[in-house]
Amino acid sequence: MEIKSNKINSANAEITATISMDDVNANVEKIAKQLAKTANIQGFRKGKVPVAIVKKQYGQKLVEDAEAEALRNVLSQGLDEMSITNDSLIGEPNITKFDKTESSIEVGIKVAMRPAIELGDYAALVPEFAKPEISDKEIEERITMFAQSQAPLVDIKRNRMMKKGDTAVIDFEGSIDGEVFEGGTAKDFPLELGSGQFIPGFEDQLIGVKRDEEVVIKVTFPENYGSDKLAGKDAEFKVKVNQIKVKEEVAIDDELAKKLMPGEENANLEELQRQVRIQLENEALGKLYNEELKPKLLENLVGAVEFDLPEFVVEQEIDMAVNKKASEMSEDEINELRENADKLSALRETFRDDASRSVKATFIIDSLAQAKGVRVEEQEIMQTIYYEAMQMGQDPKKAYDHYKDAGYLPAIQMSMIEDRVLSGLLNEKIA
Repeated sequence: MEIKSNKINSANAEITATISMDDVNANVEKIAKQLAKTANIQGFRKGKVPVAIVKKQYGQKLVEDAEAEALRNVLSQGLDEMSITNDSLIGEPNITKFDKTESSIEVGIKVAMRPAIELGDYAALVPEFAKPEISDKEIEERITMFAQSQAPLVDIKRNRMMKKGDTAVIDFEGSIDGEVFEGGTAKDFPLELGSGQFIPGFEDQLIGVKRDEEVVIKVTFPENYGSDKLAGKDAEFKVKVNQIKVKEEVAIDDELAKKLMPGEENANLEELQRQVRIQLENEALGKLYNEELKPKLLENLVGAVEFDLPEFVVEQEIDMAVNKKASEMSEDEINELRENADKLSALRETFRDDASRSVKATFIIDSLAQAKGVRVEEQEIMQTIYYEAMQMGQDPKKAYDHYKDAGYLPAIQMSMIEDRVLSGLLNEKIA
């Protein structure tokens, strides 16, 4: 058996070999003899089956197993020649060539290794930024919002025209082309004007209406409305305003602070203001991190850190991009790609740069996570999915099982690791 090994770079290697059919046949004999000791074949005692019978019974399967063993030997010897250990490999070896003749098999195998990454002074790549400052006015507005959430609704005494923020208690009946539709009728329904609770245009047409007045509101259901029977349809609503309610004013004082901070020993307005300031600072910092600083930091890292990329990982990333693009194509466009290899190849190349950057970013984050000791356990992933599912009114276990069965957990884990790594580097800049 002739073997040639070529370490292309620190992340990719190629092994080529010529396997003699004599070697394959020798493997067939060896495997058949081993199988003869354990095979259950009718008419023969276990362990006493003649090798010739085993060969006749298993035929092509023996040949395939013999060829597979020869391939494993090629891979093992090739890796040994290049001093590449199995634990440094990424993914499965890719068989690029397997040409059989009567006397030999010409094979080619490509392997990918985890690249060696020199991170350098990565702290210097963190962008400069200032911690957001929160004004007293912003604190006052947030506390006022909290106070309003605690305020009870009361009827207005004077029958005035309604305005944004009022709550209209209404009867309504909706119809399309003169026919009342299911779910379009209600009595004494409380609707806060400006809340966006109803379809666009409905609440706006109630502004300026007084108590006891009856109006006809004309709206169009959005094209993406949840019901196919209503989506995109013009509708009329007969509406009667029964009551107009407003939020009762709540004093912003120590008593409000005690309501908003139950169990807090030192609950007073000053402590509430302090905690609201911290809350607003964290919100502003989180927005700055997510919308500006994290993308910029990752861009800096990808641009500054150079290393070899495993080819097959990049190709996998391109595959995903092509599949996503195909999902947006017509059947004719997809058939054209199937029939035109050059056009498919050209399409793949349009995704190569982005795919390479994405793969590079993943390896950099992985390397930084190891350097910083950042880990995300499966329990944390489960808790995150459960929390988000509950926020959206979904069954947490079903949501988790869906992500797990679809194979999304590694991607979610990587996303959480990336968030912690980048946030950690930015937090160090503040400190």
